[in-house]
Amino acid sequence: MAVLEGKTALVTGASRGIGAAIAVRLAAEGANVAITYERSRDRAEEVVAEIEGLGRKAIAIQADSADADAVTGAVDRTAETLGGLDILVNNAGIFPKAPIGELALADLDRALAVNVRAPFVAAMAATKYLPEGGRVITIGSTLADRLVPSGFSVYSATKSALSGFTKGIARDLGPRGITAVLIHPGPTDTDMNPADGPRARTTLATSAVGRHAAPADIAATVAHVAGPAGTFITGSAITVDGGVNA
Repeated sequence: MAVLEGKTALVTGASRGIGAAIAVRLAAEGANVAITYERSRDRAEEVVAEIEGLGRKAIAIQADSADADAVTGAVDRTAETLGGLDILVNNAGIFPKAPIGELALADLDRALAVNVRAPFVAAMAATKYLPEGGRVITIGSTLADRLVPSGFSVYSATKSALSGFTKGIARDLGPRGITAVLIHPGPTDTDMNPADGPRARTTLATSAVGRHAAPADIAATVAHVAGPAGTFITGSAITVDGGVNA
């Protein structure tokens, strides 16, 4: 029997990359899945079709994660359309990169809205639906803990903030039997950070295993935490980086 049979998940920012891999993996484990996307409607519909091909229900919801009302609406629509919400995966994020003197205040504000405020808002909205055994899983970054190149101050700050968020909601939701986990991916082969991109050589020089992660590597960890094996994992950060931060 699929370990997530009968469960419903919402994965934000899941039209491609890590988010899409997570959505498909949760469906493969038995869950019905809603995803959000900002602009990539066609790619979001491809993910929905892949999930439906696994015999699961799926919907794609257009939502800009910088818009708090859109985030709340996505949570509500998931629960209303798919009959509840058991697993929230906060995956949507943006990746501002520039030295501190070259950043605009708008860059900071949008990064905080998408990378920090949106997970808070989604979790707030989800609390009225999550049952005992529910999960809040948030995707961070190894750049929250260690920076080698310059230009990542804003991104690192937003991902670092998710550590306190995860520990705090683990305390808030623990009495209800709901867990909260932060997963820090390392360099992963996505559109945003391709394995053959300009930073690839630097990345491989810091990796213990000598390669980028595949999105499926991150999705496998999410599926583990979301399933029965994750019942006693909460308030923790799990690093999935091939030894980059070792």
